[in-house]
Amino acid sequence: MNEWKKAVQELRKPAYDIDPVYIQRWSPRSFQDKEVQEDTLFSLFEAARWAPSALNIQPWRFILARTKEDKERFQSFIMEGNRTWAEKAPVLFLIISRKTDDKIGDNVSHAFDAGTAWGYLSLEAARKGLITHPMGGFHKDMAREVLNIPDDYALHAVVAVGYQGEKQALPEKLQQREQPSDRRSLKESVFEGTFQ
Repeated sequence: MNEWKKAVQELRKPAYDIDPVYIQRWSPRSFQDKEVQEDTLFSLFEAARWAPSALNIQPWRFILARTKEDKERFQSFIMEGNRTWAEKAPVLFLIISRKTDDKIGDNVSHAFDAGTAWGYLSLEAARKGLITHPMGGFHKDMAREVLNIPDDYALHAVVAVGYQGEKQALPEKLQQREQPSDRRSLKESVFEGTFQ
């Protein structure tokens, strides 16, 4: 995987000093045929557990697929373009969040909080030498039905988790996309005082 480290160094240059985990984390599509041990896998969800949320409601939930049967169930609602590579991942999970809370009624920050939990999880995965690839390309209505998800939950992303494989294991058109991406400059994202 030295080619990936080289690509990260060439394509990702932070403007300010940050922990290398932020630069090293990206979303590959090639997975090794290697099981993720339970302690390692659940350490990712443990990291997500400690994410902040409004009023400590913790609206996020994760529906996990590790067995052949469960992964096939997930494949039934993942769109074909993602299914071609996601079917090789040893772990899939769906991120959902509860839109209401018994104490406050509508929870307007449920998606924001679930996204924060995902961020914690993805960084812990990178620390553990795992790759994660979130997908919005899935049929939400079908996933809700297949996984028996109540209407009170929003469905956000399916995530593939595992160990990074070789680029050559992917179809040719995906091999061309299999590299870390850069980011726009801070001055394009951070404004002082007003929107500019």
